Amino acid sequence: MNNTYFITGIGTGIGKTVVSAILTEKLKADYWKPIQSGDLEISDSLFIKHLISNSQTVIHPERYRLGQPLSPHLSARMDGVQISLEALQPPQTDNNLVIEGAGGLMVPLNDKELILDLIKQLNAQVIVVSQNYLGSINHTLLTLEVLKSSHISVKGLIFNGSPNPETESYISQYSQLAILGNIPKMSIIDQQSILQAGQYIRL
Repeated sequence: MNNTYFITGIGTGIGKTVVSAILTEKLKADYWKPIQSGDLEISDSLFIKHLISNSQTVIHPERYRLGQPLSPHLSARMDGVQISLEALQPPQTDNNLVIEGAGGLMVPLNDKELILDLIKQLNAQVIVVSQNYLGSINHTLLTLEVLKSSHISVKGLIFNGSPNPETESYISQYSQLAILGNIPKMSIIDQQSILQAGQYIRL
């Protein structure tokens, strides 16, 4: 049975794309970034394509490609585009599918809807990417509480970067969620390191 995983994070810049690449490579899954906001010449989809070495993965095109490195709702407005949830239908595939979000759960897509609403619509299992820093317990538990209160299925957590066993243990114990992986800080990010990092994922 194939699975669909939605990769979200506790904030911006914590390594969702690298984790998505590792998961995509490990599972030989397909990859889809529904909304790319900014950096279209070096988009997340192109970054993933560059890092994947298996021949099975298909990188599906983004539904919205927005030109400004801003929140999707604002970038769309500047591009004269209106993001519609109805238009964000997952690609057809017989493979596992890794979907990467934009920022965190409460990132706005338009004047009324958030990334959270997109997750609800897609009905995918959520994997939350966290990182250890001062305040990350609060940010992680708030993210998990929003998912829980929205009745969204969470597969588990992946910690990216420098380890903090005390923090990770507390978050896992409090949330009653499994830690699916601990990705060490990567000095080089290339096909070989992404392939090797799969060993740190328990999925």
